[in-house]
Amino acid sequence: MFCFPSPSLTVKFVNCGRGGLVRFECSNPFDFRIEADGVVYALRPLTLSTLPTVPLVIVARDETNQQQWQTQVRLTPPVGMEGINHKAPPAQSQGLQEIWFPSRQTDSSSIGQLKRMKRDWVIPPINVPENSRGEFPQDLVRIRSDNDKNRSLRYSVTGPGADQPPTGIFIIHPISGELSVMKPLDREHISNFHLRAHAVDLNGNQVESPIDIVINVIDMNDNRPEFIHQIWNGSVPEGSKPGTFVMTVTSVDKDDPKTANGMLRYKIGSQNPESPTSNMFTINNKTGDIITVAAGLDREKVPQYTLIIQATDMEGNPMYGLSNTATAVIRVTDINDNPPEFTAEMFFGEVPENRVNVIVANLTVTDKDQPNTLAWKAVYKITGGDPTGRFSVPTDPTTNEGLVTVVKPIDYEISRTYMLTVVAVNEVSLARGIHSPRQSTATVSIRVIDVNESPYFDPNPKLIKLEEGMLAESTLTTFTAQDPDRFMQQSIRYTRLSDPANWLRIDANTGRITTIAVLDRESPYVKDNMYSATFLASDNGVPPASGTGTLQISLLDINDNAPHVYPQETEMCKKPEPNGINITALDGDLNPNAGPFAFELANRPSDVRRNWTITRLSGDYALLSLKIGFLESGIYEIPIIITDSGNLPMSNTSYLRVKVCQCDHNGDCTDQQHIIAAGLGTGAIILLCFVIWDLSLSHRRDKERQAKQLLIDPEDDVRDNILKYDEEGGGEEDQDYDLSQLQQPDTIEPDTIKPVGIRRMDERPLHPEPQYPIRSAAPHPGDIGDFINEGLKAADNDPTAPPYDSLLVFDYEGSGSTAGSLSSLNSSSSGGDQDYDYLNDWGPRFRKLADMYGGSDD
Repeated sequence: MFCFPSPSLTVKFVNCGRGGLVRFECSNPFDFRIEADGVVYALRPLTLSTLPTVPLVIVARDETNQQQWQTQVRLTPPVGMEGINHKAPPAQSQGLQEIWFPSRQTDSSSIGQLKRMKRDWVIPPINVPENSRGEFPQDLVRIRSDNDKNRSLRYSVTGPGADQPPTGIFIIHPISGELSVMKPLDREHISNFHLRAHAVDLNGNQVESPIDIVINVIDMNDNRPEFIHQIWNGSVPEGSKPGTFVMTVTSVDKDDPKTANGMLRYKIGSQNPESPTSNMFTINNKTGDIITVAAGLDREKVPQYTLIIQATDMEGNPMYGLSNTATAVIRVTDINDNPPEFTAEMFFGEVPENRVNVIVANLTVTDKDQPNTLAWKAVYKITGGDPTGRFSVPTDPTTNEGLVTVVKPIDYEISRTYMLTVVAVNEVSLARGIHSPRQSTATVSIRVIDVNESPYFDPNPKLIKLEEGMLAESTLTTFTAQDPDRFMQQSIRYTRLSDPANWLRIDANTGRITTIAVLDRESPYVKDNMYSATFLASDNGVPPASGTGTLQISLLDINDNAPHVYPQETEMCKKPEPNGINITALDGDLNPNAGPFAFELANRPSDVRRNWTITRLSGDYALLSLKIGFLESGIYEIPIIITDSGNLPMSNTSYLRVKVCQCDHNGDCTDQQHIIAAGLGTGAIILLCFVIWDLSLSHRRDKERQAKQLLIDPEDDVRDNILKYDEEGGGEEDQDYDLSQLQQPDTIEPDTIKPVGIRRMDERPLHPEPQYPIRSAAPHPGDIGDFINEGLKAADNDPTAPPYDSLLVFDYEGSGSTAGSLSSLNSSSSGGDQDYDYLNDWGPRFRKLADMYGGSDD
């Protein structure tokens, strides 16, 4: 031990013949310093109040095998100095610091004689070094009360470390009041303890107010620095200037950072590789920031550096501090400091003419920058030799080559070779101060190969204008093709490829086109006055080539078509109102070779002009009228002369077919069958009607099965009744029956369809006409039997006909029909004079008719 204020103390160590280096450490480096020879110096003046209350621990460590020894140095005040309190402590444990409970004093000025304790004594904390290896329990201080002179007292301490977790670290002797520590302390676990000391008498009565005791655990340098990461990764662009920040490394020390034990310092232990110098980087010894200190970083030469970073505590003291290391990996990133360079000054290629989207040549370059980066990828530009833009040079994304490609057709006859100037650059600009060398430009020589090209017509299509009607063997024009292969001696032959009307012929050698038929503008092959034909031109090259050309002939109209009447058929009532028919003329020619037209009636036959008259309404229309008020029913053909307005007018006699008939109130003919069957007897007509109805039934069976049910009054339904006709009528005038009433009611058109008395024959018929056996309008009487026999044979052979004894449904005549009785048909004799027994011989189909006419009066 030594007594303050002695400035120094020598600690002698006997190494027992050890030859290793021994290093000394003290537990309180703030107040004391120990040299290598074992001399301990006080770093500041020591007073009674600042005198350490715990022994000073001196540790000797063998640097060779890390074996260590320790001893304690106790500090005591010199003889004759006052103690801590105004009363001297007992002398039980000499040299142990004593802490006295503050004395109680009475303030005489207090009202009511209240006692107030004076608390103006601040008890300094107790410092205990961590990791102590001394004998335990180790006395720290003695707690004393001035009341222990008169009576026996008992001392105790409470708080964490005593009676609270962690318990058992501190104990106090209940009689002597000596406070001791029972085990080594760890500052990194608990840096200080707050205890409270108590003094009571034997009865447990508190004789002193509790006092607070603070025990600080003094840090020892027992923890090495630890890096957060063992390997640190950073990067720096190549070519960076000195002073460029790279990265920051960080280490931590569990020791007290407010002491030298936890104050770290960094340094670079080594650099690999040492190129271009061994000191390319430096580190801030306090912050751990790594920066560049030298120029010359080149990724293409050194892509990566490895640094060993050392962190040492004790402010970097290599003798006393503890150290640790980590690795810093610095990657040198690429910048565009190397332009692409062609592998050759000249490249060659060839391409057939007229070929596009073909690769002519592959341009190769080298670039020292990092592959597949923007600083490595090349972009090719044509700077000369291609004024018309027939080539492009895209980049192959895999090989980085330039692909010289033809994008527009090349004509060998125009240019046989091309000399292109191509420059290669990167997708990003070069770094500042870097310039493109001569090797970044190359020349590409391209040879064009001549091929056999197709002949071509010029112009195509070729348009000529001609008048129609040109005769056969007439020369129209010469339609020739040109051969683009001027340097090949070739001949061209012509053939006809498309000629829809077969009008034209082309000379195989000269291309002269002549006619082989008359050109007609009104031909169906002519569209909008234009006729088109296609021809083929073929050369004799190897291989042969051919081209097509179209000849368009615009045909000019001539007056080569006579007009004719329209419509060609019409109907007229016997007493028409109005008594005229509107007609017009059709002409295949165009104006002025068509209308206006002139209309007149022919002179023959003579009754035409006597019965009819024609009046021109306009240039294209005329009105045909009757001169007489009544005309017999029949078919009349009226010859009409129509003349067009051509330069050489053309006339034509057209026949208008007029059907004159008896009309109903709707203006429809009602005696067409009468016109056809003129001259037949009454009996024959009756039989003919039944045959026709029977045949019509067999052909329309399927249709009637699907027809809608007729909406008629049951009283007017005659389909299931046998009608008796006992009125024969009064001759010719009674023959004006209207057969149109036999039509189904749902097919009759409204009255507004056409004017009363006139119906044109080109109108759509009201319903499909039955397919009866056809005969002439005025047959020979001998033909009637043959006609009936044919109808019978067709009916008997019809597999769909109903049984002969079934009731047949023929047709619905309609409610209130204007049709006359069948008995009113004209016959040469009355029904009573006829013998109808022969009907029994005609088969089962006429048995009902035979019963009606051939039976008895019953």
